[in-house]
Amino acid sequence: MTSPMSTTDSKNDAIARRDLRHVWHPCTQMQDHETLPIIPIRRGEGVWLEDFDGKRYLDAVSSWWVNLFGHANPRINTALKEQLDSLEHVILAGFTHEPIVELSERLVALAPEGLTRCFYGDNGSAATEIALKMSLHFWRNSGKPEKTRFICLENGYHGETLGSLSVTDIPLFSATYAPLLKEHLRAPSPDCSRREPGETWENHSRRQFEAMEKLLQQHHHEVAAVIVEPLVQGAAGMKMYHPVYLTLLRQACDHYGVHLIADEIAVGFGRTGTMFACEQAGITPHFLCLSKGLTGGYLPMSVVMTTDAIYAAFYDRYETLKGFLHSHSYTGNALAARAALASLDIFASDNVIEKNRELARAMAEALAPLHDHPNVLEVRQTGMIAAVELVKDKTSREPFDWRERRGLQIFEHALANGVLLRPIGNVVYFVPPYVITPDEIRFMVQTAIAAIDVAMSATASSSAHDNLYIP
Repeated sequence: MTSPMSTTDSKNDAIARRDLRHVWHPCTQMQDHETLPIIPIRRGEGVWLEDFDGKRYLDAVSSWWVNLFGHANPRINTALKEQLDSLEHVILAGFTHEPIVELSERLVALAPEGLTRCFYGDNGSAATEIALKMSLHFWRNSGKPEKTRFICLENGYHGETLGSLSVTDIPLFSATYAPLLKEHLRAPSPDCSRREPGETWENHSRRQFEAMEKLLQQHHHEVAAVIVEPLVQGAAGMKMYHPVYLTLLRQACDHYGVHLIADEIAVGFGRTGTMFACEQAGITPHFLCLSKGLTGGYLPMSVVMTTDAIYAAFYDRYETLKGFLHSHSYTGNALAARAALASLDIFASDNVIEKNRELARAMAEALAPLHDHPNVLEVRQTGMIAAVELVKDKTSREPFDWRERRGLQIFEHALANGVLLRPIGNVVYFVPPYVITPDEIRFMVQTAIAAIDVAMSATASSSAHDNLYIP
């Protein structure tokens, strides 16, 4: 039996105690919270979160990369309040509503040319599941049922459901569930942190593509699609590569008769400097998966955008059984669609992409001192995503032992000083909301630098695996 709450507990303490009685938190070793306090959040405004004791934290990770225009954004709030008075949700099978129709029209107008059909889901993992199933089913409907395999990238991440996890190459997430997963083909990552001294990002990405082309040449007869995270492999530690890799990949997919699935769940909606990362390669994928920032960080929703040609392969008389029967109860939720429309309104009226480029320059300037840090292997950046990779020895590139939990030490020090960071192992990254100011960027980075210095000089910890700090 749980002991009664002490009268000296703060509101933070009281809520945290209640939480730990019942809530099982995601991507967390719950034993950590015997010593690491849960932080209850009372309210949010802009880039700031505030707990019940009045302490504020700058949300440097956009609450798992979802928030675009700040917490409690007045324009999105107003749109949701208006929608709530008319329709909260309706089944999307056989019914529709104006927000989902308008959202689909506007996404088609914004997306790379040729993506004309929108299939909705609830979250990012659902989107990649939909794309994988739709690709395989397309080939079956087209008389090529042997095309059932997929090619993914080393260090790629596409979600936690079984299909998505099968094409994820991060053992921490997938190894335990190997008996449940289908084995697919993996190509080497184009990660440019591995480039040779003096080698450009473009040349490295071209060289890495050779292995992908060999896989396509050897296995195209059995491969339905290639799935990649365009430009940035997020959960791998914000590993980045040159757009030429995507250009070459689309050309090869066309040549070998294989679909290209672009998982822009984390990198879409302006994160990489363009509305969609694929724009920088000048390509249109066969499937574009979107989520996270789709609703501005307000409500769960995802969408898979695809072409008329793929849609046509499923369009037939009922008795042919060619229909795509995938479904989710909350598909096309009216509230989520309205939040997404309000987010797109902000893009349309506020010159967001151009302003983000200015913010990205401010972030690069703030991070510049870390290039010469003795424990920084690389500072890398693509648009509004920046990362600092820490190593034990810069010359040999020797990493810190993961058991030392340097990322945890950075997290705790930054949090104590008002910044929410969530390092991925020994990679500190920044994915702030687009409403952040240059002054807030400087505060965010300076706090992170101080936390890095503390962690680099600290005695190694023998704590358990750093699960808490991997998204």
